[in-house]
Amino acid sequence: MNIDDAMSISAQIKGIQYDVLLSENLKPIDFKKIDINEASPYFLLIDNNSTYAVSKWVSPKRTRSYPYERVYNTLNNSKKITIIPIIKDEGLDGDRDYIQWDTVSLMSLLDVFVIFAYYDKATKNPKYDNKITDFQFNNRYILSKIKEIKKYHSSALHWNLKELTHNFQRLVKKVKRSYEIIEKQTGVLLHSQTGIINFQKKITKDISIFMEFSREKAEKAQIREIFTIQPKEMLSTTTKAKITINNYLGGQYFFTVDEVLIENDTVYLIESKHSKNSLIPSKSDIKDGLLKMILFSNLTDVKINGKIVNNIGMLNLTSPLLKGYLKSKHKLNDRVKFFLENNLIS
Repeated sequence: MNIDDAMSISAQIKGIQYDVLLSENLKPIDFKKIDINEASPYFLLIDNNSTYAVSKWVSPKRTRSYPYERVYNTLNNSKKITIIPIIKDEGLDGDRDYIQWDTVSLMSLLDVFVIFAYYDKATKNPKYDNKITDFQFNNRYILSKIKEIKKYHSSALHWNLKELTHNFQRLVKKVKRSYEIIEKQTGVLLHSQTGIINFQKKITKDISIFMEFSREKAEKAQIREIFTIQPKEMLSTTTKAKITINNYLGGQYFFTVDEVLIENDTVYLIESKHSKNSLIPSKSDIKDGLLKMILFSNLTDVKINGKIVNNIGMLNLTSPLLKGYLKSKHKLNDRVKFFLENNLIS
C-alpha cells in the first residue's frame, strides 16, 4: 500500500459541546498544603473560595500514561488546569520529547489552562547506564502559575498563547539549567542541548514556525501509524485513514482513525479499544477514546477527496472474551441480555 493510496479526510471544528461520562470524584487538596509531585494525576485544588480541577502529564508526549484520560476527568469543572512538562529528557538511553502545538491548541479548545512546567530533579535509572527516572516538577514554579491563573480573567486560549509568546524563553532557560544540574548530580549523559536551543528558537521567534514544526512531526507520526496495526487492536477491517482537523483557533490536528466505514454519504470514524485478557478495555482506554469522540462528534464540513459527507463518531470496544455484540442504538432488552450473558451485571 502506497501512502498516496491511504484515505485522507479533512474537517472543521467550529465549536464544541459534550457530556462527560464515567466522571471521577476528584480528591480535594488544600492549596496551602500541596506538593504537585505527591498529588494524584487529577485532583480538585481548593484555594480559599476558588476551586480548580487539575491534571498533570508525565511527559509532553500524548501517547504516554493516558494524559487524555487525566484531562478528561477534569472536564466536568468550570475552571480546568493541566500541567505539562515542556521537555522531558530521559537520557541518551531513553527518549527526549517536546511539547507540540497541537496539544496546546486542543487544550485551548477544551478551555483548559496549560501550565508549561519543567523538571528540576531526577534519579539515575538502575537498569540503564544513561537514563534517568523519578522526575520531579519544580513545585514552587507551578504554584506561582496557579496564583497567576487565579487573577487571570481572560480565556484559557489567551492564557496559553500568552505563556507561549511571553514566558516560554525564560522557561526554556530554566529547563536547560535544570538538566545541566541533573546531569551532574546523577552522572547520566543526557541529549545535547542543541536540540533544546533549536526548539526554543522555533517557539519564541514566531508561533507560526512552532505550529509548522509541530505539524511536520505530527504528520510523520500520523503516516507511520497509518501503516501499523498495533497488536492490541482488533479491527473488523484494516482500513485506517488520516484525518486533518482545522479549528477556529488556528489549530490543526493530525490524527489517524482506527477504522473508517462509508455507507452512502456517511462516514463512520471509529476509534477502537481492545482488551486481550479482560471482558472490556480498561476505563483509562475508554476515557482516552471518549476524548477523541469529543472531537469526532463536533466536526463540520467533513470531506473525503473534496466531497462533503455526513459523519458519525463511534467508539468500538472489543475483546475475544465477549459474547455477542452491542450497539448504542440497541433497545433496553437487548442491552440487558448482553450484560447478563457476559456477567457484566448481576
